[in-house]
Amino acid sequence: MFLMATSAIGPGFITQTTVFTAELGAAFAFAILVSILVDIAVQLNVWRVVGVSGMRAQELANTVLPGAGYLLSALVVMGGLVFNIGNIGGTALGANAMLGLDVKIGGAVSAAIAIGIFLSKRAGIAMDRIVVVLGALMIGMVLYAAIASGPPVGDALRQTVLPDEVDFLIITTLIGGTVGGYITYAGAHRLVDSGITGSRHVREITRGSVTGILVTGVMRALLFLAVLGVVAGGVTLAADNPPASAFQAALGEVGVRVFGIILWAASITSVIGASYTSVSFLAGFSQRLEARRNLVTVAFIVFSTAIYLALGKAPVTLLVLAGALNGLILPVGFAVILWVAARRSDLLGGYRYPRALLAIGVVVWVLTVYLGWQSLGGIAELW
Repeated sequence: MFLMATSAIGPGFITQTTVFTAELGAAFAFAILVSILVDIAVQLNVWRVVGVSGMRAQELANTVLPGAGYLLSALVVMGGLVFNIGNIGGTALGANAMLGLDVKIGGAVSAAIAIGIFLSKRAGIAMDRIVVVLGALMIGMVLYAAIASGPPVGDALRQTVLPDEVDFLIITTLIGGTVGGYITYAGAHRLVDSGITGSRHVREITRGSVTGILVTGVMRALLFLAVLGVVAGGVTLAADNPPASAFQAALGEVGVRVFGIILWAASITSVIGASYTSVSFLAGFSQRLEARRNLVTVAFIVFSTAIYLALGKAPVTLLVLAGALNGLILPVGFAVILWVAARRSDLLGGYRYPRALLAIGVVVWVLTVYLGWQSLGGIAELW
């Protein structure tokens, strides 16, 4: 649950939420609500099919259409790698704001911490615990900032259901950032690895999928309120680093340190989530890789860090391309999930899939196709 949530809460999540709050004001509350409802519909279907079948997404895809699993894996790993470079950069900026460390030193030390988790003898337990602790730390820090900034809560509550402005592009961006790319499968694949599979675990699977999205939603809502209190007070956020300026305006100089802690925690948990999930797609195709999965994960982090240290940041073009690929991953992978739910009960052990849940999934899939079409436009622009 927390792996999925903290994978979604990364540097991009923090920046997007801040910028969109400054743009829409209290009306952004409606976009948050709609995105949460759509995210729940996606994760309910993905977690249930993966969890009940006990098969990872790429294994299901190859079973339904030979070769589709390799395509899905290539998209996930490519996007995960580039975003991981950005996540390492996020840890570097967070360490700099928090402790004043040089960005390259901060990025290298943060990567070493993530590597240490996967090299430990109880890597799975260590990973589960650190994402819970850091997730709770982030929420606590943002709650503190939200209270200090004094946001107009009444106006935000009203505009949650009666917004003055609706921006569908922002809503679709939020959806892609929360359940796009590797994030869609982070929690579900952890379920499979933990042995929580089969129809007898449907209740736990359902609870985990919904709670993971709600944790993400709480974090976004609190961050929204923290920034809303600042912009409603007439403060203009700095164009080069809107989140940092928002926390500084809300909390004074200590706000920069608080922002550093939040950014570092968000980034390192995203490094863990991106690395774990990307490698889970690779390891499923080889028993040798599966047996050495933690070492492959370490290699994935080392490679990401080496590129970051060599370039100083993630290349903008690659980040745009990775974002576009995430828009393609969601409809491709989700189509496989829905096909298994509708037509392949044999892969679900004879489990009778709820028709209402499937119908909601199909409606949401149409939206993901729209997102994918927008992503194709982004890829075309790069070429």
